[in-house]
Amino acid sequence: MADKRVNKVVLAYSGGLDTSIILKWLQTTYNCEVVTFTADLGQGEELGPARDKALLLGIKPENIFIEDLREEFVRDYVFPMFRANAAYEGVYLLGTSIARPLIGKKLIEIAEKVGADAVSHGATGKGNDQVRFELTAYALKPDVHVIAPWREWDLRSREQLIAFAEQHQIPIAKDKRGEAPFSVDANLLHASSEGKVLEDPAVEVPDYVYSRTISPEDAPDKPTVITIDFEQGDAVAIDGQKLSPATLLAKLNELGRDNGIGRLDLVENRFVGMKSRGMYETPGGTILLSAHRAIESITLDRGAAHLKDQLMPQYAELIYNGFWFSPEREMLQALIDKSQEFVTGQVRLKLYKGGVHVIGRSSPYSLYDQDLVTFEEGAVAYDHRDAAGFIKLNALRLRTLGQRKKKLGL
Repeated sequence: MADKRVNKVVLAYSGGLDTSIILKWLQTTYNCEVVTFTADLGQGEELGPARDKALLLGIKPENIFIEDLREEFVRDYVFPMFRANAAYEGVYLLGTSIARPLIGKKLIEIAEKVGADAVSHGATGKGNDQVRFELTAYALKPDVHVIAPWREWDLRSREQLIAFAEQHQIPIAKDKRGEAPFSVDANLLHASSEGKVLEDPAVEVPDYVYSRTISPEDAPDKPTVITIDFEQGDAVAIDGQKLSPATLLAKLNELGRDNGIGRLDLVENRFVGMKSRGMYETPGGTILLSAHRAIESITLDRGAAHLKDQLMPQYAELIYNGFWFSPEREMLQALIDKSQEFVTGQVRLKLYKGGVHVIGRSSPYSLYDQDLVTFEEGAVAYDHRDAAGFIKLNALRLRTLGQRKKKLGL
């Protein structure tokens, strides 16, 4: 049952049919004032129509917030995540997951600004996003009231949603009247597609689902060679040209798209307990991850690198599950950022038909010593005879175990 004490609510609003229906539902169910917030995270859509739609639905101009968050998104969320080489279940680069804490943070900031006593989102009751939005909201404003219409209303089918829209004179585009073949979430880091034609994991993803990449088979037969410069773990330049975080990622997206890079067909384990099949396109992020690991390979000590790799799955899971603003994520971030002090230098890459190939790396802080690793004899600080004692000491426990087995006849 709706809580009639809600006076003003801030809604995460895309301008699409679903959030427009939610907007009107909030007005009619809670009899409250609605404030809309639309985030530009580089999803590639014109946001002017979202403002026009909100005005059409009776939202006051001063209650419509549209913010360009592309630079903040990449600088303060994407880049810190990539310092950790984060990949959920080893492969998913967390494009949707990492956007939710920023949207949630802005919802709370606007709620504080306008004196709202509630926030609302359009995430369904089966997905991860409801968790991510709400954990963020509660972390930043513990007493906030969160309204999740998909968990409250009785609109259970596409037909009921359309009927509600028609009843309240909400414009419906022709392509929205039928059942959508799949759903899409996009931002500057990635595009994800789920549902309907993608629900059977045994069936190949149809070509028309892809929006951010060309097919690797259709990519140029000639490879593209680029360089990426890093400073303390963050990419700062492509081919020697300094770029802002968002501009750099956008450029990598173009390079990845043109070379068929960054497609992922994944069956993942959702935080809420079910498995889901999705198709992700992360062209720029795929290139960035390969480059970052390459520069780390010559600048990170073995112990530091291996510790990072051990902690990465936990860090990635925290982001996936919505715990960006948790103390444990912040603690891990401090460790990760400490590891990046000398992760500075340049990586050279060859992009070719869906593949990212590292072909060179250099750094003023490189730990790679060619004199040490060369097979040629030279004046190096390594005595081959030292290896005998090293091996014997490491073999001691194995020999002891072996002697026991021999004594027991095992």
